[in-house]
Amino acid sequence: MTFLSSSRLTSVALAAALAALPAIAQDTASEEPAAEAEASQPADAAGAPAATETEQSTDQSLGQPYVAEVAGDWQIECLRTTLEADPCRMVQILLDQGNPAVRVEVMTLPAASPAPAVATFYAPLETLLSEQLTLSIDGGRKSQHQFNYCTPQFCVAQVPFAPDAVTAFKRGAKAEASIIPLRAPDQRVNLTMSLTGFTAGYDKLAELNKASEEAIRKAQSAGGN
Repeated sequence: MTFLSSSRLTSVALAAALAALPAIAQDTASEEPAAEAEASQPADAAGAPAATETEQSTDQSLGQPYVAEVAGDWQIECLRTTLEADPCRMVQILLDQGNPAVRVEVMTLPAASPAPAVATFYAPLETLLSEQLTLSIDGGRKSQHQFNYCTPQFCVAQVPFAPDAVTAFKRGAKAEASIIPLRAPDQRVNLTMSLTGFTAGYDKLAELNKASEEAIRKAQSAGGN
């Protein structure tokens, strides 16, 4: 099972790949309503009624995530845009003694990317970063992955998947992600990641994101005319 190293896919390049679809979609979402409103606004618009509650609600939901589908223990979460298809990711919350501990997001990447997919782990702030994130599937070989950065809410480890890593996750029953708390460096927190539904979810995710890429290209082409 191969996870691409940072020397082959830097965090900067990975962040750009992850951000590309939502960023373009949001730009389109913000520009299209304004253009439509300007084109359809009558000369005596001063006396026109305000936007309906439905229209206002739709505008407010742009850029917001929603659950498009559930595959086993995974949710397919998409970002609402005005495009024909929205960009999506697969999500699972890992629990520590019944409490949410780490959020995992899996996203398929465009065909030209160095990796077919990437998993992003959002760990608590008080994680001992020097000990890295440890991953294994069905008790097999363990691999360690550096944390890329922290925000005021969490610390992030981005793990690019080579094709054989995707295959291993599809074939597995469960994976384990482990971190070490900053305040308890002698303890390891082992978190179970269910792989139930991973295959169906991943294949559906790839289908949805391919449609999203096509929708973005179509919008870009229309914008250039």
